[in-house]
Amino acid sequence: MNEVLKAYDLEGRPISCTRYGSGHINETWLVVTSRPHLYILQKINSFVFPDTEGLMQNVIRVTRHLREKEPDPRRALQLVPCRDGRLYVRLGDETWRIYEFITGSVCLDQAETMEDFRQSGYAFGHFQEQLADFPAEELVEVIPGFHDTPRRYQALRRAVEEDKAGRAASCREEIAFYLEREQSAGVLTDMLRKGELPLRVTLNDTKLNNVMLDEETHEALCVIDLDTVMPGLAANDFGDSIRYGASTAAEDEKDLDKVRLSMPLYEAFTGGFLAACGGSLTPRELATLPEGARLMTLECGARFLTDYLQGDVYFRVARPEHNLDRTRTQMKLVREMEDHWQEMHRIIRG
Repeated sequence: MNEVLKAYDLEGRPISCTRYGSGHINETWLVVTSRPHLYILQKINSFVFPDTEGLMQNVIRVTRHLREKEPDPRRALQLVPCRDGRLYVRLGDETWRIYEFITGSVCLDQAETMEDFRQSGYAFGHFQEQLADFPAEELVEVIPGFHDTPRRYQALRRAVEEDKAGRAASCREEIAFYLEREQSAGVLTDMLRKGELPLRVTLNDTKLNNVMLDEETHEALCVIDLDTVMPGLAANDFGDSIRYGASTAAEDEKDLDKVRLSMPLYEAFTGGFLAACGGSLTPRELATLPEGARLMTLECGARFLTDYLQGDVYFRVARPEHNLDRTRTQMKLVREMEDHWQEMHRIIRG
């Protein structure tokens, strides 16, 4: 780590370097210098992201684009250059980078108020609006097929047929639920292929804890964790936020009576999102936002079920049926969305 820090001409001498944040993918530290000055140091997880070169090129291009539009240093991530001018360090197989710390900010794992969730909607919508003129097709697809829902269904069918963990017989109801909805899995990808939806720059991880809020006012400042920035669909980013943030229960809640789609939360997020980017989305994109919420929930549940059938090889589990519990919460949310379908569209239309 000292060798990494020596590659940078930091403001002041580093006096401490401590673990920071709650992320599970990359390793993150807070660096404090004698100035004092604060930095975020990260080592990229090359197992999850084998193409670290492509990932960093995406991050560099997107952050530069954002900073050209944002004079306030707290409203866009800023990579710190090395002494040789590069924006990341390679040490053997490891890739490291440093960001300027966003002062006076806070990151929430859960919304404390309805306004917090609205502000996250505004942040993700503003991200879309700022990058509406960016050539998305020029970005590297760091996780190929990440939101290719038909491809996720193909993986589910293979998992059912192979039944490696011998669990298929015990979850026939769950398998049937997902396969009954397979025909609609390609709705958005088909529209993209036909040119009916534009390719956008998408974050692909639109959770509340990827938004920095002002520490005092809780106003949205900027979006962080850009490692999964790729070409995609606006509906997917919108939809994943709703899937995760508008649910009334945890993603692995066992008591399904606690799992509901909160329409007040849905409306709050939608209000913030559209206030920021509604004018830059096409009418067809706006109409597909509820479908994005349903498909992202369906896709995520199919991934949990696939992993359960394969013996829990991808998602971290804390109990034998952890992935099956996750599968069932997503099933309940899909049903909730289907029950509130007209209302979800009405809120989008305003």
